[in-house]
Amino acid sequence: MVRAAGPQGTSVPSPEAAVWLLLGRDLDQDRVTGVLGEALGREFGPDCAVVHSSRLLLGLRAGDLTLHGMDGAELAAPRVVYARLSTPQLSCDREATLLRQLRAMGAALVNPVEAVLACVNKFWHLQELALAGLPVPDTRTYTAAELGEAIAAGVPEPCVVKAVRGHRGRRVFLAPDAATLRDVHGCLAADVPYLFQDYVAHSHGRDLRVIVVDGRTAAAQVRTGACGSFKSNLSLGGTGTPCLGRYPEGEALAERAARALGLGVAGVDLLFEADGGFTVCEVNANVSWRPPLDGTVVPAVVAACRARLAAADASGRPARCPDRRPPDTATATPDVPSSRAVPDRSSSVRGAPSRSGR
Repeated sequence: MVRAAGPQGTSVPSPEAAVWLLLGRDLDQDRVTGVLGEALGREFGPDCAVVHSSRLLLGLRAGDLTLHGMDGAELAAPRVVYARLSTPQLSCDREATLLRQLRAMGAALVNPVEAVLACVNKFWHLQELALAGLPVPDTRTYTAAELGEAIAAGVPEPCVVKAVRGHRGRRVFLAPDAATLRDVHGCLAADVPYLFQDYVAHSHGRDLRVIVVDGRTAAAQVRTGACGSFKSNLSLGGTGTPCLGRYPEGEALAERAARALGLGVAGVDLLFEADGGFTVCEVNANVSWRPPLDGTVVPAVVAACRARLAAADASGRPARCPDRRPPDTATATPDVPSSRAVPDRSSSVRGAPSRSGR
């Protein structure tokens, strides 16, 4: 699968590699990276490479876009790229710029750059989901105001507080009331804004994680928080119980959420509502999972890469996600996703879209 090992344990890509597993910072030693790398290697052989973003140089020469390895060798762009990029560290100036370069050079991105950027900012993808008519939490945030001013303007009680950038349950907590939030807000880092969301007591300490690949559910599990915590993240000690097919309405909602954002591979977190329905808590572009889900998720990701490679080979152009319009490049700004999704009110989710969140 690789020609030579780089300093991060990833490959120095060969000029012929058609499929790249592209890694951002801190993901070269990740378990999921290893499992996917092995599976893609078995499928594509020498046509596949595992590449760290730090080993690439981007350029322009005589009006053409170029790509080089750190050894100075010029590289052809791959035909297909599945990128695993660390959400807290992803930068418009770094990883997003690389994805734009690869796309412009003809690579089919399993997760398009606009969709990846929307998932980095928790409010951005809530905007997209709301415009698509999907149930999302009632949420408030701010831009240039001070955190204390935003709290004084009114927050839900109880209130789930989240930094707009974060992952694995970090920088998320439950404030029982506005007075408590005012007391502790001085302890919160002010590097990014925060979201203030309604709390869904019925989903306390549990959620439904659905992994969607190319519009179909590949895996689902109920996650339960440790020691009574309202957060169900496995990285914080929570447990996961596979449940593929047990909650078809939730899986259908997750598929719509992934499609609305344009993600080829998505991890969709759903909150349980008291009436038996679901609300979308958030959507992740950088998806991780534990071994019980390998058997369905890994083959689905490999199949997604295979389908894009076949489409690219047949047409000479990169394949796009199913049921997804390409962004309007004439009007969309480089780093902010446009409002692309068309509202779909035909959800199989029980009742009207809920506007209450965790």
